[in-house]
Amino acid sequence: MNQPVTSEVSLQPHEGWHVGHFFYRFKRGALKALRPEERLAGCSQVAAILDPAGGAAPARLQTSIVSGHKADFGLMLLDPDPLKIDAVHQALLASPLGPALVPTYSFVSLTEVSEYVPTVEQYGARLVAEGEDPNGPGYKAKLKAYEGREAQMRTQRLTPDLPPWPATCFYPMNKSRVPGANWFVLDFAERSKLMTEHGRTGMTFGGKVTQLITVALGLDDWEWGVTLWARNPEFLKDIVYRMRFDEASAKYAEFGPFYVSYVTTPDEMLKHCRVTE
Repeated sequence: MNQPVTSEVSLQPHEGWHVGHFFYRFKRGALKALRPEERLAGCSQVAAILDPAGGAAPARLQTSIVSGHKADFGLMLLDPDPLKIDAVHQALLASPLGPALVPTYSFVSLTEVSEYVPTVEQYGARLVAEGEDPNGPGYKAKLKAYEGREAQMRTQRLTPDLPPWPATCFYPMNKSRVPGANWFVLDFAERSKLMTEHGRTGMTFGGKVTQLITVALGLDDWEWGVTLWARNPEFLKDIVYRMRFDEASAKYAEFGPFYVSYVTTPDEMLKHCRVTE
């Protein structure tokens, strides 16, 4: 019998968390078929299941109302244990409102720190290449500042806090493999240069939009998932438009469906969707 390659068997990543995006629609006929007491009990159970402070809740849980008819509401869930995430989905389907819920889309991924984010050593080498004296005070000050930012960035990308901003957008994406625009045949230096340019565009939206990129290679049909949060929905439109002109996006990116939604509480979601009065 073959021996396992590693001595550790676990569903928990060595770093980072599992991520689940789930979208649902209410089946109106099934809602009407529920007795009033069933509907009331179902709403109470759903609100409890989606309570971020609940005892069985994953590490992060966010509910939103979806704009348009792709879905009625969406969930974003993060936890070291993928089954704790899936348990929320199963609990919803098993609740009294389960017969009235239609899952419309899901996306499974992992948090990560991109390979294009420079380490402290790589950042120092970049400063030298840009003309900084490695023994000078300017170099040391910039390196120390980046060291602090890099640590915070790693934490926020791997175990993120979800912002309370009201507008959010999720979409999956791939990097192109077509002849003449195959991302995966570019050398690392060229890919890094393009992603640095892309990142600079995103930074111009600081204070307006924040994002989380999660990886789904080997886990779902698309390679990455992009989640954006904005202080105003207009900023979602602005950042996606601006970043499409970067070569990394204009030439090498392929996009899936966009789900735009508005962050809310479970109770407000049920009220908005006319499930409760």
